[in-house]
Order: sequence, then structure tokens, then C-alpha cells
Amino acid sequence: MLHFSRWKTLLIWLVALAAIIIAAPNLLGEAQRSSLPGWLRNSRVTLGLDLQGGSHIVLKVERSDIVKDRLEEAVAKVRNALRGAGIRYTGLTGNGQTVTVRVTDLAETQKAVDLLKPLTMAGEQSEPGISLQQGAEGQLSLQISDAGIAADIASARGRSLDIVGRRLAQSGYDHFLLRPDGDDRIVVQVLGSVDAERVKNILNQRAKLSFHLLDESMSGQEALSGRWPATSEVLYSLDDPPVPYLVDRIAFVTGSNMVNVEPVVDPQTQDTSIAYRLDAEGTQRLAQATTQNIGKHLAIVFDDQVMSAPVIDAAITDGEGRISANFSEDGVRDLAVMLRAGALPATLTSVEERSVSPSFGADSIFSGLVAGLVAVVLVAALMIALYRILGVIAVVSLVFNLIFIVAALSLAGATLTLPGIAGIVLIVGMAVDANVLIYERIREEQRASPSFEQAVGRGFSRAFATIIDANATIFIAAIILLFLGSESIRGFAVTLAVGIATTVITAFTLTRSIVAAWLKARHPRHLPKSVLAHLFEHANVRFMGIRRYVFTASAVISLIAMAAFATVGLQLGIDFTGGSLIEVTAKQGSADIADLRLRLDDLNLGEVSVEPTGGRSNARIRIASQGGGENAEQSAATLVRGELEADYDFRRVEVVGPAISGELTMMATLGVAAALSAILIYIWIRFEWQFAVGAIIATLHDVIIMLGLFVLTGIEFNLTSIAAMLTIVGYSLNDTVVVYDRMRENLQRYRKMPLPILIDASINQTLSRTVLTAATTLLALLALYLFGGDVIRSFSFAMLIGVALGTFSSIYIAAPVLIVFRLRQEGPDEEESNKTDAGVRSGTVV
Repeated sequence: MLHFSRWKTLLIWLVALAAIIIAAPNLLGEAQRSSLPGWLRNSRVTLGLDLQGGSHIVLKVERSDIVKDRLEEAVAKVRNALRGAGIRYTGLTGNGQTVTVRVTDLAETQKAVDLLKPLTMAGEQSEPGISLQQGAEGQLSLQISDAGIAADIASARGRSLDIVGRRLAQSGYDHFLLRPDGDDRIVVQVLGSVDAERVKNILNQRAKLSFHLLDESMSGQEALSGRWPATSEVLYSLDDPPVPYLVDRIAFVTGSNMVNVEPVVDPQTQDTSIAYRLDAEGTQRLAQATTQNIGKHLAIVFDDQVMSAPVIDAAITDGEGRISANFSEDGVRDLAVMLRAGALPATLTSVEERSVSPSFGADSIFSGLVAGLVAVVLVAALMIALYRILGVIAVVSLVFNLIFIVAALSLAGATLTLPGIAGIVLIVGMAVDANVLIYERIREEQRASPSFEQAVGRGFSRAFATIIDANATIFIAAIILLFLGSESIRGFAVTLAVGIATTVITAFTLTRSIVAAWLKARHPRHLPKSVLAHLFEHANVRFMGIRRYVFTASAVISLIAMAAFATVGLQLGIDFTGGSLIEVTAKQGSADIADLRLRLDDLNLGEVSVEPTGGRSNARIRIASQGGGENAEQSAATLVRGELEADYDFRRVEVVGPAISGELTMMATLGVAAALSAILIYIWIRFEWQFAVGAIIATLHDVIIMLGLFVLTGIEFNLTSIAAMLTIVGYSLNDTVVVYDRMRENLQRYRKMPLPILIDASINQTLSRTVLTAATTLLALLALYLFGGDVIRSFSFAMLIGVALGTFSSIYIAAPVLIVFRLRQEGPDEEESNKTDAGVRSGTVV
């Protein structure tokens, strides 16, 4: 019996109403939302960077800077300690992570050891992670441990977060997000219209400013030709070509002493400078240094380069002054921003950049909405044609399901990305699967039930376990995708996981209550009749009769795919190889592909490809990995920007360095392995071991064929492709589980039926669900492929092929394996003797 009490029905519709209210602010403008209550105004989905435009930049704390600073600090402490105690020494040097020194008087060696031991003990006044070793002939060495460097890197990352935030805020960017990533990285997202090159320039530099005296005992060039004093170092100027200076190592004023910094541009000469004011300590030190060194040169050092070297004409006692800066007007403003925000403890190197223009994001939103609308219309038309009034109920449930998804994402404050929209469109096709399973089960149950109402109740009850098992496989794949690292892929995973959960809940609450109300109001005696719905009612296909031929053909195709994969290989995207992908739009007219190739070839960036994309004015540029580390990839993208920015707008820029690409490759591999393992363990638990083996073989078949397809078509294989592969695996197993669930049911009911006949019967009984679900999913994916835009076209194409392949493998790969592994023992001649009955009996088992 299908009965819903009034309070249950009321509760369901109250939840539906609440979902509508929560989701509604997403359709309102900023002005309209401002009049809503605070809890409702802030309850909305946040558009991802790829939809509203902006830059996603991953910064890495430069380890070499940390090591250099730590080494210099250790050398200085050793020098001061030995000099302060009057211990004579020689050969004080720092190399790598080791400081070495030799005590001249061997009798004072132990005294020196006792003096330096405090440096090896962690405490407020000493540095942790240093070990002291004593050698022969008064030789002492201090080794800075990797653990100590790692601790310094973590500390530098924490301090850098605040400084990066201040720099962005003072640069005029209001909407940005910062978060730590791993042990040594910072993820920066700046939303809206962003000059990515300017942002990287502001954030990459340490902006370590200091005042020194020039060592005028010799010129910089002479110092390079000979040997300069240990208390000095050779630094180069910012000029082109750079000029060497011999600079005293001791800084008497640093950027931390500056309490006010302002950019100054001379309106007549356009010369730029930085006006500064020092704190009391800095004022005193500057006054003392300039008073004692009138006529000598001051060296103003910025990030280990001499910015200016003015002559000290008079003592500077007021703590104010100007620093000449050979920068543009924007450059001097950015310099002032960096100095005001404070120096970074280490250089932050850009290891990944993904930038999208607001216009590109708007185009993606429009494409996604069109694809979603077309998918809903196509799926709705098919469902109504198949099930008439029950199809209308399925469509109503589908609409509410989409509302529930948006409401859940709004409550969670989730970020919606372009792949996330693709996930919602995919859910449109997959959501009606639950309705098809229920309706087809009702069709079977009404043959054996005394009343249609009982058939409906049994249909819902007996379809429940199948729906849970089928959706669990895709849900597991979605959860694994959450940990693959890419923001956009996580957006897809979130919408897919939420959509699966709301689909199951909607099917057994909202859909069930509407069907109950229909039964109560209309008292139907059977399912609404439709010509299409009866296409598979008396299906008697002998699938197992040709299993050997299909198995052989599939094995041959799989071997060819593996051979192609091993010899030709995949066309790997920059996610896995590193490099740059840039999409540009001509400011006037069409994009000249030939001219772009010529201009980019002149930059000597190695392998560069240019191809048209998404209209005559657009072009896509791919630059192979430069092989020179993280900075080489960023430099290549910067050169392209400088070469083309006068004639082209940059719609999308993706730059992936070797460190990120290596990690993404490892995470993708682990993600696929984890997803397959988790899904197969679930099937092993829910079914017998033969079922798990069949699922493994069917899954491997699908994965191998899909990889072969990528090799054959030359479609770029990237993180989006991994998402498609895992979703296909989940979908294929979803289909397989439905067939397996019916086989398990029939195994219990018909204990003497030969296995091939039972498998044919089970497949035929679920054939309508298999074909109809594949049809609705393919319709949604077709809409996504045609209208979803270029960014996700490869994803939707792979999904289109994968869904068809998964449907095939659930019938012709997963099922025959059960015969091979003897799920049920057969007599030697039993299989052949019953072949003639397979078609008839498969159509009559209920």
C-alpha cells in the first residue's frame, strides 16, 4: 500500500517551499537582495572564478631564500660570538646548509665549542635545528637541519599570508580569497577584472628595502676582479646593463623602520620617487650614519639590488627623504604598496595561474544555462512521451530536484564552477533514472498484484535498494573527485554528489507523495498507456547466446587500445605536463592565426601551437613546458602577454609549473585508483565475490576503451578528462548494479534455472530501464556538448561515448563474467540444452 499521512505530506511540501525560498535569492540582483533579511540575503551560491572572472594563483615560498637567510644569520652569530670572546678564527664561510670555521689557537677550541653550543638549542634567543660538530685542527661546523628549514618555511608561509592580504587590499582589490595550501604554498583568488601580471608582480617580490654604506675601498668592478672584504658584498644595480657595487653588509635602516611611504611623480619631468618617513629608531640610525659619512655614498638596496646610490651631502636628521626610482607611474605606486605592506620573509614564486576574463565567464554562464534548459526540455519530452501523467510527475520532481540542489549549495555557501554547471546538467539526465526504475518496477509488479495500488507500493519498496546501490557508485566517485586538487573539478564533484543525494531523497519523498495523491484522486487501474513504454515489455533478446563473439571482439579492441596507448600515448594537457594555455580575442576583426604563429615563433619559446576556437576572432595558444623551473613557465606567459596585448584581449590564461603538474598527475592516479577500489569494495560487500570480479573486468574494459578513444581522437587528456573517466566508471557500475541486483533477486527465486537463461531474463527485465536511462543521460550530454561551450566540450564528448560504452559493458562484459566464474554450478550439458528456452523464459520471469 502507498499511503502518506497528512503531516508527512505537509512536511514534504514545507521543505520544498523552504528550498524555493532559499534558492530564490540566486535569481535576484544585488539591489533586490539588499532588501531581504540578512540570513536569506547571504544564502546564495557563489560563482566560481571561471564564471565571474578573475585570477587563481598559487604561490610557493622559495626555499632557497629561507636557506640563504638562515645561513647568513648563522654566520653572523658565529662571527659575533667569536669576536665578542676574543677568539681568533679563520675560514668562516657558509655553504648550502653548513657553516664552517677554524679556530686559530687550538687551545681555545673547547672554549669556542662551549660558546657556540647555545646556537644548537631551541629557545627564545637561539635557533633550533642546528647541530655542532668538532673536527681536527680546530675545525668547527654547524649544520642547519632540513627540519629547521621546514619549520622556517611554515613560519614564513604564515607571515606571508597577512602581507599578501595587505598588498592586495592596498592595490585596490576588494574581492579576494587567501588560504594556505600544503606546507609551503598560498592560494590566491582575486575576483573580477584582474591584471594578472600586475598581481603576480606585487605578490612575488619580497620588497626587502635597506640602507647601507658603499664600501669605497675599491670599486665594484675591482671587487669582482679580485677579493673583497668579508664584511662587504657585491650587489648589482637595477640599471640595464646592471652596474656592480661593493656594499657593506650591515644595514642601519630597513623597510620595517618606515612608518609612511608615498609614491611621488614629478608633474613636469614625470620622474618618479618614493617619499618616506622613518620611526624614531630609524631616524636616529640614519642621522648617525649620515653625520659620520658625509661625502660618501649611501646604498639603498631593494631585494639584493642597488636601487639608488646617492652621495651624502649633509646629515639627514629629520628621518624623511626621497628615493629616486626608475619606474613607471604604476610601478612606483606598486612599489609604495609593497613597502607599506611590509617585506615578505621569502620570495613567493608563482607555480600555477588560471585567469579568466569577466566576458569569458559571462559567456560560460550563458552556455551552461542554455545547455541546462535544452537538457530539461529534451528529458521532459521523453519522460512525458513514455509515461504520460507519471512522466509529468517525474518532470515536476526533476524541477524540484534542481531547486533542492541550488538550495543545498546556497546553504553550504558552495562555489559553482563551469564543470559544476556540467554536473547539474548531467544530473538532469541521471535524476529521472530513479523514476524509470520505480515506474518499470511498478509495471512488473502489476502483473502479479491483485490491485494497481499494491503494485505501486511494491514498486517503490522493491526499487529502493536498487536505487541506493546504483547511485552509491557514482556518489563514491564524486567524493573521490573532491580530493583531486583542482577547484573546478571540486565544483563538479560537489554538484554531482549533492545532485545524487537530492535525487534519491526526492524520488522517495516528493515523487512518492505526488503519486500517492494521484492514486487517491484518480483511482487508476494500470499505468498510463504509451506505445513507447511497451517497446521492451516482451523483450526476449538472447544476449548470452553471442557472448563469446562479443567477448572476443571486446578483447581485441581492448588490446588495440592498450597498444595505441603504449606506442602513441595520450595527448596530455598542461595539467600533467606543465606549460601554458592562452585564449585570446582580437580587438578588431578576426584572429590572424598565421601572424600569431610568426610572432610567437620569434619569442623562442619552443613548441608553440596556435589554433582557432569558438569563433573567427578567437584563438587558442598552447606553449609546451619550458623545462627551466617554475619561473620559466611564468616568463613564457609574460612574454606572450607583452607581445600580443596591443592587438588581443586575453580571455583565459592557464600556466602550470612542473611542481604542480607532477602533483596533479600523482593525485589523479591516486584518485582513480581510490575511486575504483572504493566502488568495487562496496559491490563486493553488497554482492557475492563473482559480482565484484565482473564489475572489475567491466570497469577495466571501459577505462581501456576510453583511453584508446582519447589516443585515437587526439583529444587533450587533462583533469577534466579524469573527472569524465571517473563519472563514466560510476555510471557504468550504476548500470551494472541494476542488472546485478535483478540477477541476485532471480537467483533466490529460481534456484534451478540455468545461469545463462537467468542472466538473459534479468537483463531483459531491466532492459527498459537500461535503455531509457541511457537515453535521458545521452540527451542531457548532447545538450551539454552542443551548447555547453568549448571549455567542457571534450568532457561532454567523452561522457557521451562513455555512457554508451558503460551501457554496453553492463550487458556484454559484466554479466557473462558470472558464467566464466561459475556463479552457479551447471551440469555439463545443461547450458546448451536450455538455450532454446532462453528467450521465452527470460521474458516471462517476474
